[in-house]
Order: sequence, then C-alpha cells, then structure tokens
Amino acid sequence: MNSNKKFNFLANLKYDIPSSIVVFLVAMPLCLGIALASGAPLFSGIIGGIIGGIVVGSFSGSALGVSGPAAGLAVIVLNAITDLGGFEVFLVAVIIAGIIQLIMGYVKAGIIAYYFPSSVIHGMLAGIGILIILKQIPHALGYDKDPEGDQSFQQIDGENTFSELINMLQYVHPGVVVITVISLFILILWDSKLIKNQKYLALIPGPLLVVASGIMLNKFFAGFDDLAISSDHLVSLPVASSAEEFLSNFTRPDFNALTNPQVYITAIVIAVVASIETLLSVEAADKLDPQKRVTPTNRELKAQGIGNIVAGFIGGLPITQVIVRSSANQQAGGKSKASTIIHGFLLLGSVILIPKLLNFIPLGTLAAILLLVGYKLTRPSLFKMMYSQRKGQFIPFLVTIVGIILTDLLTGIALGMVVAIFIILRNNYKIPYKMREENLEGKEEIVIVLSEDVTFLNKASIQKSLEQIPDGKSVTIDASNTHFIHFDVFEIIEDFKINAISRGIQVTLVDLYKDKQQEPIQHFSLANGKN
Repeated sequence: MNSNKKFNFLANLKYDIPSSIVVFLVAMPLCLGIALASGAPLFSGIIGGIIGGIVVGSFSGSALGVSGPAAGLAVIVLNAITDLGGFEVFLVAVIIAGIIQLIMGYVKAGIIAYYFPSSVIHGMLAGIGILIILKQIPHALGYDKDPEGDQSFQQIDGENTFSELINMLQYVHPGVVVITVISLFILILWDSKLIKNQKYLALIPGPLLVVASGIMLNKFFAGFDDLAISSDHLVSLPVASSAEEFLSNFTRPDFNALTNPQVYITAIVIAVVASIETLLSVEAADKLDPQKRVTPTNRELKAQGIGNIVAGFIGGLPITQVIVRSSANQQAGGKSKASTIIHGFLLLGSVILIPKLLNFIPLGTLAAILLLVGYKLTRPSLFKMMYSQRKGQFIPFLVTIVGIILTDLLTGIALGMVVAIFIILRNNYKIPYKMREENLEGKEEIVIVLSEDVTFLNKASIQKSLEQIPDGKSVTIDASNTHFIHFDVFEIIEDFKINAISRGIQVTLVDLYKDKQQEPIQHFSLANGKN
C-alpha cells in the first residue's frame, strides 16, 4: 500500500510541479492584496500563504484544495485589528480560532459540507469565475488602485465592481495592455492542441513562460516613455536586506490579551466564517476534480485549525481553503496535494531568495493568468447544463451568481441557499399527495392518496386542500402506501373529520393509523383544552 502511494506521488510530480508554479504565481499577489485589504502587515499575507501550502497541505486530505488568506475574511480582520487595538492582539484570536476549528473537526462538524445544494456550489464556481474576470480587467489595462484579492462589490478604492470598469478608462496604460495581450496569446496558444502535441514545448508551463515574457517586456519597455511601467503596476514583495530584517517580519502574539473577552468573540467569528468558506471550497474543489475524489471534511477542519494555530504564533493572516487557488491548481493539471505543498515552499523560497526578481513581474501578466482561470470557471457549457436541469436547479444557481457579484462570496452563497431551501419547501408543499375525483356507482367521490412520507413541511398544502373540498362531498384519505406521517398532519386530518360533520362531508380513512405511529393519536382540542 505504501509503495503504491510512493509510486503515485512520484508519477504525479510531472503534473504537480508545473501546477504548483501556477498556483504560486496566482497566490503571491492575492496574499499581498488580501493583507493590504485587511489592514495587516503585507508579510502576514505571505506567511498565511506559506502555512496554507506547507502546513495545511500536509495535514489535509484534499487532493486539489489550496489554502491561504481569504478575501472573505478581509473585512473581519480589518475591523478586528482596529477593535482589539493591534495586530499582536489579533493574532491571539487567530490561535483560539484554530483551536475551535480543531475541536470542530474532532466533533465531526464537517458533515455540514454535505448539506450545500449542488446548484449553489456550481453557482459559486460560476460567480467566482465572473467576479475574477470583472476584477482583473482593470489590472489587465493598468489600473491597480484596488488591491488583488478584493472580492467585495464595494471596493477599497471607493468604486464598485461595475463603476471601476468605467473609472479604469482614465488610467489605461499602453505598456500594461501590450503585456496583457501577449500574455493571453501565449496562454491560449499553450492551451491548444498545437502545443500539447509538441512533446518538448508541452513540458514548459504556459504561465511560467508568460511571467518570464512579462519580466523581459517590462525591462525592454523601460527605454520608452509611453510604455515604461512604474512600480505601481508591478508585484510588490517585501525585500529584506539581511536575515535579521527578514526575521523581523514575523510577529509574535500578545498573550496578555487572553483576559480580553472581545478576543474570544473575534475568534468564534473567524472560526465559523473560515470553516464555512473552507467547507464550501472543499465541495467546489471536489466537483472540479476529474477523478471525483471526496475530501474528508472533518480532517480538513483539523488541518485548517492546525494551520491557523501556527499562523497566529508567527504572524500570519487567518487562512481557509480558497476556490480561486484550488481551481487554478486543477486547471493547471495538478493531480495530488503535492502541488499545494510545493507552492508553499515556492512562496517561502521566493521571499528569501528572489524577492527583487519577482518585483519585476507586471500585474497585467498575472491578470492574464487569472482571466483564463475565470473563463474556465464560468464556461458557457456550465450554464447550459444547469439550465437543462430545470428551474429548481437553475434559479438557485443564478441567484448565487448574482449575489456573489453584487455583494460578496458568503452573502451570495447565503442568498442561493435561501432560494434553494425555499424551492425545496415549495416542492414539499406541492407533492405530499395525489388528489383525484372518482365516480363509483353514480356517486362522486374525492380520493386523496398520501405520498410515502408526509412531514410537517406538508401541513400547509394539506390544510389548504382539505379546506377547499366542497360541502356535501364524500372524501377518502388513503394512506396505504405511506410509511411515515408527522403528528401535525394527523392532527389536521382529525380536525377535518370533526369539521366535516357540520359541512355534510363523509370522510373515509384508509390505513391512516396502521404502522404510522407507535400508538393511535390522541386528539386534543385547543378550543376547550380537553382530550
């Protein structure tokens, strides 16, 4: 068994190493952008990405999931740092949040993941895809005031997702546009059969070639006034001049804050939001997996908990599994969690060895990579598939997409969930029974055949139907095919039997009480309080 695992690990490295490079390139600006949006030290985002890759990746059972700082936590982190009085105090809340997640894993809270409807998960993927495209268009054209990783409708730069598309037209940078167009051309070409059929060319990861081209074009454009790209449009990694300065980027938590009740409230909020976002991303990543492997959700919560504990101790942002990085991993051909772990080591190595080189990468180059990721997440075939599954699936799917674009990730998912639950309730309301009219021996009779399971969700529908039966009719309520009837439904039928006497309705019950409950119902009248 172990030898097989080792063999699979080695065999997958030819896929996992290139994909880890892609994830690294996508993750790096996102880590920095989310740190900026969170009001935290820039290096805390990189620390979060490193821990998400190496620590969480090592403990996780997810084949394609990639963890790191999450945009969904940015506002929470920003407010918490201000309310708690400092980043060092906030780190204590991150440690406690990790402990809570660890406990959640052991009490098997991961089962929550299995209650997210597939329509909402598909809507999440498509919504994130559209959002990536909308958010990356300004970066692709040279407007970088709104940081990478900002997924909210209302942006930090004072614009919103759509007004930014108009605002950016005042700041279009020719050099960035040229680099973006060339980057997109290379990526599309490298994704075509023409390159894939070339054995040696196919070994070169397209995104890596794009980044190398972007750096060279950036250096070349420096000699032209109109095309020269300033540092505002480049990756901005912290550069340490010595080992001592590098180590100073790691922040220690202030454990004196353990007496502050607000720290524990913040920890609970982070634990709950991070866990929900993680479980949603787990479900989405599993749906993207061509091998359809199933991630053990309780193990994932434990891994996230360990990651956040470590992050809190060394000055990292809180982390979750993140669908943008996970989808980039899958699309780049990742086969196992080795790609996640390697991307963490690449982040670590880059900030130690080559931060100056990475700071020559144009953000337009990375925008091109993300634009392609976004397109693949929101491909037209997904919309066709969901539309073919009728309104019950398509409407929650659509609501989730619109909600994510116009609010934020978690709010959009919550809206999709509400609509999905409403449709489930509506369907339960409509299908607890079949009702037909029969003419037996010249006598008209209404027959109500109850379905296999009749729950309290069906109360309103059954109540309304019984009220609408005309006076003087004969009614048969047939429960011969029913295995379960909720007590509340029994009560409604009993009340109808009493009311039917005054309405001249003759009621016949078939197998209503047989094996439906342990004992026959005792009718209780609220009118007089007697059994």
